Amino acid sequence: MKAIKFCFSLSLLLFLSVQHNLIAQAYTDYIGAGHNQNIKVTTSSNTNKAVGDRTINGEGLDAKRMEASRFLAQTTIGFNLERIDELAIDMDNDFEGWIDNQMSQTPTLTEPLVYSITQQIRDLWLQNGENLDDFFGPWALHFNYAFWQANMTNNDLLRHRVALALSEILVISTNSNLTDHGEGLANYYDILIRNSFGNYKDLLREVTLHPTMGLYLSHYNNQKTNEAANIHPDENYAREIMQLFSIGLHELNVNGTKKMQGGNPIPTYDNSDITELAKVFTGLGASALGEEAYVDKVFFGIDFYQIDKTVPMTMYEGWHEKGTKTFLGSTIPDGQTGMQDIDSAIDIIFDHPNVGPFLATRLIQRLVKSNPSSGYIQRVANVFNRNESGVRGDLGSVVKAILLDDEARSCNDINSSSAGKLREPVIRMAHASKSMPNDESQGRYWNSGFEQLNSMKYHPLGAPSVFNFYTPDYSPIGEIADGNMVAPEFKIFDSSSSINYINKANQWFIWEALWWTWESAYGVENPALVINELRELADEPEALINRLDIMYTHGQLTENTKAIIKEAILGLKWDDVNGDRVKMALYLLFISPDYAILK
Repeated sequence: MKAIKFCFSLSLLLFLSVQHNLIAQAYTDYIGAGHNQNIKVTTSSNTNKAVGDRTINGEGLDAKRMEASRFLAQTTIGFNLERIDELAIDMDNDFEGWIDNQMSQTPTLTEPLVYSITQQIRDLWLQNGENLDDFFGPWALHFNYAFWQANMTNNDLLRHRVALALSEILVISTNSNLTDHGEGLANYYDILIRNSFGNYKDLLREVTLHPTMGLYLSHYNNQKTNEAANIHPDENYAREIMQLFSIGLHELNVNGTKKMQGGNPIPTYDNSDITELAKVFTGLGASALGEEAYVDKVFFGIDFYQIDKTVPMTMYEGWHEKGTKTFLGSTIPDGQTGMQDIDSAIDIIFDHPNVGPFLATRLIQRLVKSNPSSGYIQRVANVFNRNESGVRGDLGSVVKAILLDDEARSCNDINSSSAGKLREPVIRMAHASKSMPNDESQGRYWNSGFEQLNSMKYHPLGAPSVFNFYTPDYSPIGEIADGNMVAPEFKIFDSSSSINYINKANQWFIWEALWWTWESAYGVENPALVINELRELADEPEALINRLDIMYTHGQLTENTKAIIKEAILGLKWDDVNGDRVKMALYLLFISPDYAILK
């Protein structure tokens, strides 16, 4: 009972301190931000205070590394010191150049990995004498393996960070009948990867026609009106493409604030708009059969299990609702084909003035901060509306505008109560996993993700509903709500998930196991971090803590947290004391609010 009470108390303390850190922590001791007022600088260098001042004001190597580290925390799913030095030293923190280089990288796709991993597992089953009649795949497990395989080995770091952000906006989920369709999940995720720097209109069209979205939001095999049979078009996708994917519930100014009329926000659409738009998304069905189909031709109405989930849906004109459709103040004319109706509808939605500020807000929240200023939103929305080449909807330009904006790059904003965001659980785990070498010798990074989804309530494509893991306007009770701010990720950060996160960090660093793969019985290794490089620093706790500050907290580790870590590791006296010091320091840093909140 005492142990349970201790865990709960530690969890509650973490929850409260992390929440407080998001809105109220004003750093006066962070390095590399150009602030040295009231800060005592000590150094062992022969040049003494001059070196310290250069570091604290952003001129020293460590300061450049901290600036690079902070940028990489906003632009990747995980990184190591080598990536930091490539940016800080080799590129002299040329952030725009780094973005341009990332946008030119060949996309690392998950669908080929799903097939490869599934075949490898089949082979392992055969080698171990298992009955292949019991084998099933690819399914969600194999997509999760592919996600981690891609993100532990790829070079297109920014593309995958943006794809992860888009997956929380254009949501499909394994919390549905899609669990059994790993190839479809991967193919859908690859749409997000490929279009991360493309045009949002093209992305909306591909998402609309993808069979996994069709099943998830029920416009696959969606029929036209048949009054005699009391059949009416399903309205699910029509509602969500507007509410969640493009324009939201209320009309917005370009700076993201709501337009008001008579003291009330103005709705963007009403039920008649949904009803009319639902008619557009009728007649869509399978384009091709799956390998295990037991019929010899494709037809409208065929069961989802029988089809190929990796090719876009096709239009069956006989099942499509003809006639004019009027929604959002525009009319789609009679006489068009079903696919022309869809293209017209997407044009109308894409051209709505809400899309720029709507998407700007959500992407800023996913990449940089939970509470962007109206000016920040407006600057990014203006780029969405018209980039430097006069193009509307260019995501590459939008991403660059988000990441290079002064509100993202200036360290002055760290002191603002609106700065920062709670890091998503997958970001924390990937950062830990990628920050140092590991002992996985087979090159198989097969993390099922299920344990993480169950314990920390988050894994890509695992949201509980189309509303994502958390809504963009979620505001936890307390200082954040009292300050009229939001903190979406706190929706899944509670007494249960915070305890589980503490235990996960203990697993990563103290137990030395990043994850346990389902295939460990067949010889697939469970990776652990190799801490040799950090072990060499542990003789000098301050040197170790400074290195960890560079790698994980970007120069923002508070004196209080540093003192806690230093006291804890100096108390370790047994064999391999340096190794134990590193593990304990990593563990304490990762469960600190300094790390949990990205600023």
